[in-house]
Amino acid sequence: MESVLVNFVRLLITVVWFLLIARVVLSWTNPMGGGGVVAFIYQATEPILAPIRRVLPPTSGIDWSPLVAMLLLGVVLRIVVRL
Repeated sequence: MESVLVNFVRLLITVVWFLLIARVVLSWTNPMGGGGVVAFIYQATEPILAPIRRVLPPTSGIDWSPLVAMLLLGVVLRIVVRL
């Protein structure tokens, strides 16, 4: 049962990781447009990034929240795998 939970958490973190990467790439290439997929990516990642932005505001126009979120997801994954 534990391995099922660990695999689920690993899959979930991997999906969120790729959504964050997609959001970063979209912000570089097409920050003002998009369709349904872009809206989904923004809606799926905003609940993770908004609390980080409140603590860590953008510096010099760079939003560091995706990087912090990816680091935190990596830490959570390592903790879950070790349990």
